[in-house]
Amino acid sequence: MKARASARSSLVPNLLLLLAIVVLLFPFVWMIMMSLKSQVQNTAAVPVWVFTPTWENYRNVIERNNFLQYTKNSMIVALAATMIGMVLGLPAAYSIARFKQRGLSLWILISRIIPYITFLLPLFLLFTRLRLVGSFTALIVSHLIITLPLIVWITIAFFEDIPTDLEEAALVDGSSRAGAFVRIILPLVTPGVVTAGILAMIFSWNQFLFSLILGGPNTKTVPVAVFNFLSYGSQDYGAIAAAAVLITLPIILLSLTVQKYIVKGLTAGGVKG
Repeated sequence: MKARASARSSLVPNLLLLLAIVVLLFPFVWMIMMSLKSQVQNTAAVPVWVFTPTWENYRNVIERNNFLQYTKNSMIVALAATMIGMVLGLPAAYSIARFKQRGLSLWILISRIIPYITFLLPLFLLFTRLRLVGSFTALIVSHLIITLPLIVWITIAFFEDIPTDLEEAALVDGSSRAGAFVRIILPLVTPGVVTAGILAMIFSWNQFLFSLILGGPNTKTVPVAVFNFLSYGSQDYGAIAAAAVLITLPIILLSLTVQKYIVKGLTAGGVKG
């Protein structure tokens, strides 16, 4: 009787979990299916479920639209914005955690919440005056608005978990505070650093608005490249889906590789927050 009651009580949560998985995965599965269909099949009045896959859409995206160059541009911007955000954000998060600078952490959170379009006009005017519109410098600096607050806010919780005794012992042994930070503290917060870095890179990789306005022909990123597949006359749905798959795949593989760090980091941040 107890076994039956237990099975019945777990049935509803399992069904809800299954429903959530289907809802979350269906758009991605449908996108993959569209990328493997012809334009006729994608525009059919009745959805085509059984079809012969074709790789023409992927060939069209990669060979005819210089998509690899756009991917390289996105990688440059995302990696640079993430690395610079790490260099600036980790010491800032350490300072906020150690010296209880709650006011500063609040302003960082506010900057994370403010819509990105709020920063767009001032940045555009600044980079126009500096003649940097269309350059990687403009994109990387603008993407710091995305990566820097995120890195700071996530890693604060990890630095708060580190006992001050470790730093004090290092200082007694003759180490400087910077040396203790690099050699003692950072290795202990590796899960938080990895989590913050991956999430910052994902948000930077997917950023569309800054890349559209501040980028140029030689610095175009993949979200803007996908947008260019849309036109007033017709839409190549297969090519759009193929481009979307190519954009999503690197981030998915990266996330799966460091999944345990992301889960641990988000859990710690949620507990401390």
